[in-house]
Amino acid sequence: MAKIAPSILAADFARLGEEIADCDRLGVDLLHLDIMDGHFVPNISYGPAIVKTIDSVTDSFLDVHLMLSEPENYFEAFKKAGADLITFHIEIHPDPKACAKQLRNLGLATGISLNPDKNIDLVLPHLHLFDYLLVMSVFPGFGGQSFIESSIDTIRAAREYIDANKLNTKIEVDGGVDGGNAAKIVQAGADVLVMGTAFFRAADRKSLVTQTQAL
Repeated sequence: MAKIAPSILAADFARLGEEIADCDRLGVDLLHLDIMDGHFVPNISYGPAIVKTIDSVTDSFLDVHLMLSEPENYFEAFKKAGADLITFHIEIHPDPKACAKQLRNLGLATGISLNPDKNIDLVLPHLHLFDYLLVMSVFPGFGGQSFIESSIDTIRAAREYIDANKLNTKIEVDGGVDGGNAAKIVQAGADVLVMGTAFFRAADRKSLVTQTQAL
């Protein structure tokens, strides 16, 4: 069964509390929170204060994706704000062992992410350190982009490695995921599907959640 993670960046921030309440009502599995610094990616989003606000209005698992040049400097702040999982990028820390340990020591679930132009071999040797592998299926920074088809090969290779090595790492996919391609992404090996505009602009969010969770 696949899990769905609405990406809050695509929500209506003028109605943020209502949007999150709707996610809870529909039984989504986790909330995906994109944190961008304008340096590692060409956009700026929000910081720990907004995460704390979100945490105050929901009991959902908060999946915090740090697209930052120095993510380790913010682990503790986001932990205090309510993060349950923190993901950072292998492009920033090619040897991620120290950061993974830092997250563990804070009592957080650990995540590592890979951009679509990078080879999966960069991250495979480190997956035993992580609870989640976040495969970016668009270049991070802006929502509403189209799914990069070569990401299917990346997902498939990650799944084969995880299964062969009997790891518990979950594969999460973010970027251009929608009801039309969700099935093939899950078939390739994904466990968690991040949906931003596809979720928050869906005509029938309930059906989207039900159909995704049934995959």
